[in-house]
Amino acid sequence: MAGERGTVLLVEDEEAITEPLSEALVAEGFRAEVAGTVAEALRVARSLEPDLVLLDIGLPDGSGLDVCRELRGFSQVPIIMLTARGSEADRVAGLELGADDYVVKPFSAREVIARVRAVLRRGARQLPGGATETIAIGGLELDPGKHSAELDGEPMDLTLKEFDLLRTLMESAGSVLTREELIDRVWDMNWFGSTKTLDVHVSGLRRKLRDDPRAPRYIHTVRGVGFRFSGPDEA
Repeated sequence: MAGERGTVLLVEDEEAITEPLSEALVAEGFRAEVAGTVAEALRVARSLEPDLVLLDIGLPDGSGLDVCRELRGFSQVPIIMLTARGSEADRVAGLELGADDYVVKPFSAREVIARVRAVLRRGARQLPGGATETIAIGGLELDPGKHSAELDGEPMDLTLKEFDLLRTLMESAGSVLTREELIDRVWDMNWFGSTKTLDVHVSGLRRKLRDDPRAPRYIHTVRGVGFRFSGPDEA
């Protein structure tokens, strides 16, 4: 039945994109809702509370980046940006504002749906064996069951991808995780995007952890390899 996989809000004003993509989403079991402007996107997002947002950058009444910024003010819904080829600045800006992923135009409906499934799957991922034990290192405490994190007793405002990245790093505290391992675990083993996505999310997470990359308390860069999260005895 259509909609059983969840609701996807497609924010795009080009019918040549919205019609085939909506049809493909419905055929895959999703409910598809379309918004063609910034104002309509925010109105529908507030009333509908979709499970995922596909967000075009160029909209008639403003930028999709404005939608991303506003959404993150009241929702942690997964966001996948639809961006033009060569617009790396827009992609980085979107990721820094809290988008979870991006797909570059021109794209096929099959590619977008694969990315939708991957993002939703990663957002629903549980710890091995379904464990939900709280992880505490230094002044940082992460509760997988409640999907929450606190730093020095203060709640952290994390996107879904930032939470997944932090959880993955904390689960392997004291060990080095390669960039490839992090991308496989936090995004998808079939990820075909740029590793810039990982860099942007690590940078954003460091800001929220108040972690100076020159003298890190938590996230250490291992040059040429990846990243290591401080172990309990270090933090």
